[in-house]
Amino acid sequence: MPHAGRRVIHDADAYTTLLTERTGAVVKITTNRPEVLNAQSRILLEELDDAFLRAVDDETVRVIILAGAGKHFSAGHDLGSPQEMEDQKKTPLEPGFKGEYRRLWERFFENTMRWRDLPKPTIAQVQGYCIMGGMMIASACDIIIASEDALFADRAVKWGGSHVQYFSMPWDFGPRKTKEYLFTGRFISAAEAERAGLVNRVVPREKLEEETMALAQEIAERDPYALKLAKASVNEMLDAQGFRQAMENAFKNYMLTIPHRIEMGTYGPKAREKKPKDRFAVLNKKAMSS
Repeated sequence: MPHAGRRVIHDADAYTTLLTERTGAVVKITTNRPEVLNAQSRILLEELDDAFLRAVDDETVRVIILAGAGKHFSAGHDLGSPQEMEDQKKTPLEPGFKGEYRRLWERFFENTMRWRDLPKPTIAQVQGYCIMGGMMIASACDIIIASEDALFADRAVKWGGSHVQYFSMPWDFGPRKTKEYLFTGRFISAAEAERAGLVNRVVPREKLEEETMALAQEIAERDPYALKLAKASVNEMLDAQGFRQAMENAFKNYMLTIPHRIEMGTYGPKAREKKPKDRFAVLNKKAMSS
């Protein structure tokens, strides 16, 4: 039975932004937009949701790997690629703040929370940039294996925002380090991310795929029912400590920055006309004149 709200894709071969491959009981899902650093368009996110849920529905699949094609895992949300802009013309957004709230909740928060709670182990295979929305979906995975050149970041404050929509950084890094990373917007190396607890293992780039698959195959040897309940216990323990409620509260704080960012020109249609460095320039100019 399809998941509520799920856009069913009747043929997985019809994916336009993903590659999928099967190795034994392991399914590997690869976002395949390397020309835009695997930026997450609406189509990519809907196809990813479909691919995850297909893997869940297949009783012979025990472990899911999420990877990104090319040099980078993901540079985050698609803020204006030609494909995304053309898609927005075909599927116009609901107008006003209410429509924007619904879009951001469903596309970025609700989706990611659902992926966090998939009843099968998930492993993010990360190389290069894993920033903003990229770090969101990697953080929602149970395990992260990163190459030595991987870089993590939430740079929302540099654009006048608070953080990304699925904001698990305090749980991954602790409160003080999270504040440092948010306030500065600087990149976090793979080694630093491993020390902080976000990343499980750091491996040479040339061994990333091999090491990730080896771990996935090892986990796939375990009983799937035991894996399901082990994962549920950990996630439910975090929820009992307030994880889910804190995530919803953080999303609302994120939404409060939207009107502010629109006024500054770092969000919305006018912002999409600018290059990222020009968005930062707006903030830097305001800071220098204040």
